[in-house]
Amino acid sequence: MKRETFGSRLGFILVSAGCAVGIGNVWKFPYMCGQFGGAAFILIYLVFLLIMGIPVMVCEFGVGRASRHSVAAAYETLEPKGTKWHITKWIGIIGCYFLMMFYTTVGGWMLYYCVRSFSGDFVGADMETVSAGFSDMLGNMPLMTFWTILICIIGFGVCAFGIQKGIEKVSKFMMTALLLIMIVLAIHSVMMKGAGAGIRFYLIPDFRQMAEIGIGNVIFGAMSQAFFTLSIGIGAMLIFGSYMEKDQRLFGEAVNITVLDTVVALMAGFIIPACFAYGIEPGAGPSLIFITIPNIFAQVAGGRVWGGLFFLFLSFAAFTTLVAVFENIISFDMDLFGWSRKKSTLVSLILIIILSMPCVMGFNVLAGFTPLGEGSTIMDLEDFIVSNNLLPLGSLGYVLFCTKKNGWGWNSFLEEINQGEGWKFPAGIKGYMSYGLPLLIIIIYLKGYYDKFQPMGTKVLVGWMIVAILFLTFVIGCSCGKSNAEKVDK
Repeated sequence: MKRETFGSRLGFILVSAGCAVGIGNVWKFPYMCGQFGGAAFILIYLVFLLIMGIPVMVCEFGVGRASRHSVAAAYETLEPKGTKWHITKWIGIIGCYFLMMFYTTVGGWMLYYCVRSFSGDFVGADMETVSAGFSDMLGNMPLMTFWTILICIIGFGVCAFGIQKGIEKVSKFMMTALLLIMIVLAIHSVMMKGAGAGIRFYLIPDFRQMAEIGIGNVIFGAMSQAFFTLSIGIGAMLIFGSYMEKDQRLFGEAVNITVLDTVVALMAGFIIPACFAYGIEPGAGPSLIFITIPNIFAQVAGGRVWGGLFFLFLSFAAFTTLVAVFENIISFDMDLFGWSRKKSTLVSLILIIILSMPCVMGFNVLAGFTPLGEGSTIMDLEDFIVSNNLLPLGSLGYVLFCTKKNGWGWNSFLEEINQGEGWKFPAGIKGYMSYGLPLLIIIIYLKGYYDKFQPMGTKVLVGWMIVAILFLTFVIGCSCGKSNAEKVDK
């Protein structure tokens, strides 16, 4: 069967950017910016995007375009005979499923709040009412189930039409609308009375404040956010590389997508001036979206429209990521079992709905289950598995595969990604790609475990760090085998 391709270069960029532009951009970035000192954090974040995010994305795109398969079959296509790189494909497969097990729930929240905002539920509401509304939603299992199933049906419905007629067409519309809505909201935010202090906080670096927070904390926060914002590590980008033609070099495409992703994150951060205008702490954490923001719009003239637009913006950001990962999951079955798109779409829809239910129930009927300690939920566990494990481990696998002699190899990697027109990937950074970048990924991975379990005590921390090292050893071990050709040479 002939591999589908994108109808245009713009389609590829917008679809890939739609995958990268997710809830992390418009949910996590603003509150992390608030917690870590504003503009100083942003500068460091941009540096790590350049030296970490873009190189890993180029690796994913390269493996996808060269193999013409999803992660389910990409390694088998490119690896030397006798090596074990293909074992790491399960990081991508499992990662996509686990991501959708909770991302569908959060996407459902966005849709629900969009409807509530446009219907005027928050108009004139006080802070207690808004906070209670979020708690009531979490406790209502039928309501949560409905919105989760709805966004799954819509998302897989788009994928059923294929790349050009479904995903590309919808992503072009949604990304264009997302950017326009974002610009309107940002302008509205900075025009608010009292927003000046927030604009200064957001745009003018204050390194003294950075020192007070802790330079190491700010640097690691920026490094982590830069790494996770691009959805790299589980094949979510690889799949779109597999649909690309070879007329453009991949470095330039990765830069374009990263710039677009960053613009969305930076524009979303302009919610900070609105927080200052109403005396609200911009580092409020995840509650910034579902409690703090509705409270702001409840006090703003025309808040019904502005709030509705904001949650429509969030819904589009969540939906573009959902559709991208749904496409990856559909492609797994097509590559592994030879199924048609129609059959794979139907089976995947049913499976994802079923797998999403533990997360939905984790806030109500299973609220007593705290897998990661007091106050944690099933969503926290699923997020931990993806964000703290599969994303960094998967990214490490791609980088090693593209640089090691017993993998795809540096020369083959360069030959593939430098085909076509555009910016050439610098061959002179082989040393950094082979040793420096893997080291940074390992630091992020181990530091994530340390931060998660250090508050639970030394025994718990040591136990989980041993688990982390075992997982790390597994990935590195898969990269240590020799190919049959090398054995013969010996």
